[in-house]
Amino acid sequence: MFEWPLLSFVIWLPIVGGFMVLASGDKAADASRWTALGVSILTFLMSLPLWFAYDASTAEMQFVERVAWIPAFNIEYYLGVDGISMPLIILTTFITIFVIVAGWEVIQHKPSVYMASFLIMEGIMVGVFSALDAMLFYVFWEAMLIPMFLIIGIWGGPNRVYATIKFFLYTFFGSVFMLVALVYMFLQSGSFDILGFHTLKLGLTEQILIFLAFLLAFAVKVPMFPVHTWLPDAHVEAPTGGSVILAAIMLKIGGYGFLRFSLPITPDASAHLDWLIILLSLIAVVYIGFVALIQQDMKKLIAYSSIAHMGFVTLGFFIVFLIANNPDANGGAALGVQGGMVQMISHGFISAAMFLCVGVLYDRVHSREISAYGGVINTMPVFGAFMVFFAMANAGLPGTSGFVGEFMVILASFRADFWYALLAATTLIIGAAYTLWMVKRVVFGQVANDNVAALQDINNRELFILTSLALAVLILGLWPAPLVEVMDASVHNLLQHIAITKIP
Repeated sequence: MFEWPLLSFVIWLPIVGGFMVLASGDKAADASRWTALGVSILTFLMSLPLWFAYDASTAEMQFVERVAWIPAFNIEYYLGVDGISMPLIILTTFITIFVIVAGWEVIQHKPSVYMASFLIMEGIMVGVFSALDAMLFYVFWEAMLIPMFLIIGIWGGPNRVYATIKFFLYTFFGSVFMLVALVYMFLQSGSFDILGFHTLKLGLTEQILIFLAFLLAFAVKVPMFPVHTWLPDAHVEAPTGGSVILAAIMLKIGGYGFLRFSLPITPDASAHLDWLIILLSLIAVVYIGFVALIQQDMKKLIAYSSIAHMGFVTLGFFIVFLIANNPDANGGAALGVQGGMVQMISHGFISAAMFLCVGVLYDRVHSREISAYGGVINTMPVFGAFMVFFAMANAGLPGTSGFVGEFMVILASFRADFWYALLAATTLIIGAAYTLWMVKRVVFGQVANDNVAALQDINNRELFILTSLALAVLILGLWPAPLVEVMDASVHNLLQHIAITKIP
């Protein structure tokens, strides 16, 4: 395979590059920008062999690196990827390029710190997806808070301090319980090896307690109802790049945690408590969709939309137990997990594009209020076309990536229970309602005011960003097979594992 440590390069290149950008300072702002862009592109190119050299026929961890780190506690620098984590790493390195480009002209205050924060964030998030040692995972997990804290706190809106502290407290609170669970399993197994945790024999009570500890950490990160309230505040106050990374990547880390920790380590507890996750997921899909419908702030509307779409992810992951217990389901459990994974990747593209569209308007008018716009298509026809396209994808239009994941999860839900599927399918109506209602008021109609009349259409930099994301949405929407195939062996391995009871 590879003689050199590819994963370490993809993790540490942006982190080291970020500190280099930081050291260059704001006096050389242009050099900082170009260095950040160069590092982000190089990181993406270096991550591509993870896809092209990946052997999709096996569920074994690949590109493995394993070195003793803290031998006294059997903690290792242990990295590897499978079909579940690898696509999320590619998504991370892909989206970071557009975050750097999007802040090119907009960020004039401390641009080197801004660019460095996102590069360091990129490396840390890749570390989360590739860590196979639980303590290494936890270090990366907690380290994510620092650059995002700075991004919102320095370049955020007028209420950024409130939003930053709320974001920090929510995520840190959940992480403490996860740490307790990890330490307990270390005491049981003598190691922090995550794959070793998968084979650990635990009683049902132990599993339930560990499952709940993980749930607190991952539910906040997703975020699931009712611990979702930090997200709209964080999105509204964050700069455009912060919102993009938050929605496109950070929320996915919660979903990834369920697949890497909750399901394989505590399968019996997951089966016992699947009703709770399914209930919370359906509330997110339906109730949060209606909450999005009444928003007057475009960023808040898209933030609530993200919560509803991530509800599909957790529904797909936990519906598998109902499918397994339904004799008439005729299989299909893999469809739910694969649908959730496709939804995560798709949402990464679409949410990034939606927040970047809002950023384009905000940079010109300095308002996110829907009422401040109207008739944008008249003065920004190219931008209007992109915004309508991404809005359609957000609503689940067939032919776009937004449709594929939702359709797979709804289909899996039908195999489990008709009523669950019916409730899940309502998002296609509610999602279309709040997304198209926003587009109607912002994009279409007569020019609403002098600010809209003075708008200039997108420049080449913005055109590059939106075109790239539109192509990603179309390719995944029309040809999802490569993504499904690359995760197939890992998903089936996970399902086989959780079907085996672990209660001693």
